[in-house]
Amino acid sequence: MKRRPLIITIIIAVAVVGLIIYSAVSGKDKAVILETSVEKGPFEIAVMVTGELQALNETEIKGPSALRSRSLRIHNVKIQELITEGTVVDSGDWVATLDRSEADNMLKDILDDLERLESVYTRAKLDTTIELRNLRDNLVNLRFSAEEANITLEQSKYEPPATIRQAEISLERAERAYEQALKNYALRVKEARANVREAQINLDKVKRRQTEMMAALSEFDITAPAPGMVIYKRDWNGQKRTAGSEINPWDLTVATLPDLSTMISRTYVNEIDISKILEGQKVNIGVDAFPEKNFTGTVYEVANIGEQLPNTDAKVFEVRIELNERDTILRPSMTTSNRIITNILQDVLYLPLEAVRSNDSLSYVYTPAKERQIVVLGESNQNSIIIEQGLKRGDVVYLSTPEDPESFNITGLELMEVIRQKDAEEKAKIQEAQPQQKKRPRAMQGQNRPRGQKTN
Repeated sequence: MKRRPLIITIIIAVAVVGLIIYSAVSGKDKAVILETSVEKGPFEIAVMVTGELQALNETEIKGPSALRSRSLRIHNVKIQELITEGTVVDSGDWVATLDRSEADNMLKDILDDLERLESVYTRAKLDTTIELRNLRDNLVNLRFSAEEANITLEQSKYEPPATIRQAEISLERAERAYEQALKNYALRVKEARANVREAQINLDKVKRRQTEMMAALSEFDITAPAPGMVIYKRDWNGQKRTAGSEINPWDLTVATLPDLSTMISRTYVNEIDISKILEGQKVNIGVDAFPEKNFTGTVYEVANIGEQLPNTDAKVFEVRIELNERDTILRPSMTTSNRIITNILQDVLYLPLEAVRSNDSLSYVYTPAKERQIVVLGESNQNSIIIEQGLKRGDVVYLSTPEDPESFNITGLELMEVIRQKDAEEKAKIQEAQPQQKKRPRAMQGQNRPRGQKTN
């Protein structure tokens, strides 16, 4: 009975040792069997960029158009209240309220000007009436004086010639004074009418300002022009307009109502890759919020001029991608991953990127024959790289670095001249493209350079 527990203990110890040995051997085998083979077939070259969903078409919810009037001179108005982004509204529903403080103060100034100019207009009419009445009375008196002079002349026909001449001069003087008074009256009438007209124009101008300001104030409670989902407007710097933001006469948009039937992915591509992007290229699109769904799209707009995004030093170019599918789950501002297919090569050899190592200007792979095979590389995508020379279809190479890699013999040295020639051609292409850099984005340099893990 005592021997039985001892035997069991020995069996357990042997099993544990066996497991340890098996694990060690298995780990060793796993390090050796991490290998892959060269495949041949179509090869997609793509540019991966993140983006943001937007509606292709949208209806803008704008502030009062009267703010654009030059007579009002309201430069900036703050958004006092704004409906929550993403709210679904119907036509005529409240969306935002603008701050009335500056407009109210301006309205008070307009009313003060209106009262003052009404007084000026009334005074101008009264002054004109009084002045013209006095002028008319003076004309009557001058006409009577001319008639008296004429009677005196008629009665002096039997008087001496000197008396007759004196009467003629008095009549001529009276008639001249009457004619001059008539001309002066006509001029004063025109002047009076001009003064009254000027006062009326100034008054009407202020009345129009009052009407425009009242119309603008009536629209400070902004409503939706159509049904839809409210999305905040983005300023030139990418910041959303929220409560406290300002609108100005040149951009009265408070928010937008996007047309969700056609969505786009707005992305930014760096200056190195932009030369690969062309309108019409196919795109595979993923939405971060729904990783199980896949969408397709087409590049429909590529910016000609680069820009610098906030808090970054890199120059980027805006690229817009139109989605081919419609889905009610898609919403503006959702983050997207975009795989822009820039080229598809047929019947090429390729390997996973992990299988290729580089050292200085040489690229090579480890083979089961304990060789470091030099290879000539082509273009690559995010997972694989093209093998132009050095391997053939079905050749097996290691994915991971083998033990004692320095013991592997270097083969394929005859390809070094091909690699040097290819590098020289690549540099020549870059130099030829340099004079055109001001007209077009800088071409991707070194796109055929070796890529992969670097070893000592």
